[in-house]
Amino acid sequence: MGKGPNNFENVKPKIGITIGDVNGIGVEVIVKALSNPDIKEILTPVIFGNSAIMKQVAADLTVEDLHFNIIPSAAEAADGKINLVETGEAGLQRMPGMKSAQAGKAAVAALEAGVKAAQEGQIDALVTAPIDKETAQSDDFHFIGHTEFLEDRFAAEGEKALMVLADGGLRVALVTTHVPLHDVSKLVTRERVEDAIKRYNQVLKMDFGCERPKIAVLSLNPHCGDGGVIGREEEEQIIPAIEECQRAGILAFGPIAADGLFGSGAYMNFDGILAMYHDQGLAPFKALTRSGGTNFTAGLQVVRTSPAHGTAYDKAGKGSADEASLKDAIYSAIDILRRRQRFLEAAANPLHIREKVQKEGRRPRPVETPSEPDAKDLAAAE
Repeated sequence: MGKGPNNFENVKPKIGITIGDVNGIGVEVIVKALSNPDIKEILTPVIFGNSAIMKQVAADLTVEDLHFNIIPSAAEAADGKINLVETGEAGLQRMPGMKSAQAGKAAVAALEAGVKAAQEGQIDALVTAPIDKETAQSDDFHFIGHTEFLEDRFAAEGEKALMVLADGGLRVALVTTHVPLHDVSKLVTRERVEDAIKRYNQVLKMDFGCERPKIAVLSLNPHCGDGGVIGREEEEQIIPAIEECQRAGILAFGPIAADGLFGSGAYMNFDGILAMYHDQGLAPFKALTRSGGTNFTAGLQVVRTSPAHGTAYDKAGKGSADEASLKDAIYSAIDILRRRQRFLEAAANPLHIREKVQKEGRRPRPVETPSEPDAKDLAAAE
């Protein structure tokens, strides 16, 4: 990023928000979330999108006090205001619930502008409203989702992004993301699973404040493959990956069948859950969290979050869209910024941090050594 880091403990972070597909509920939940005047007390919002659409939706929702400060770039954002950087072409029409190439193009334009602002250090974190993956496709945009696009733009060479869904203490990460189900088995390799566990372990420490995270690794096949009767991915790929991570000192456990882990409530004994594929992790996550939760793209040089829902065309234009998940995404971005800064400062100069704590008269927080899950907890998940 193009500037030195802010002290996010004392400075309001500048949070970029891309409007997503204007025919979905993204614009509506942005308007609802930002209509709370208190939100400007904790951050400086910068919207990337179409001002006419934003004003139209605010009027439709009878939000009268939402005034937009139109600026040429995020660098001009003013504290205490709802800033907006105009993106895309003029004349954009909103057709709630309808797919359109025009809306897809506008969503990508807003996303590109937000990414550029993050790359140049004009914003501190990026929150993205949902896009429609079909209408977003073009010669210039050929990604299957935000995660893959942002990995292309922000991941360091040789690094991979990690998709993490989080809501309070429930955190679910994925080995594979937006891929067809018939391709999952061949993508669940020892190398991929091992890499995902190690990266997830670091993310839980740096971005979620878990000192020694306990990670539940899900199986791919029902009943963990039943000793190879239902499949051999557990024995040949997943178990060797877990054992290698355990030798490296990581508290990884499994493989554990997903139905047992979530159905028994044993998921609450872990700091993070690693699923093998999209719906294996996201279906129970969304069933448990309802309308809340945050999608966090971990492993990038920028903090990016989004609501845990999609465009929700069926709800668009009805005024009933729940902004809870978008608010979670905004607040989570701020929390992650602060945790990451504290983690990096401590890693760079641990003695300085201890001296600072002692000078301020605070007792250093003891390092917790979590115990392994009880055998009965693991058995309940089987």
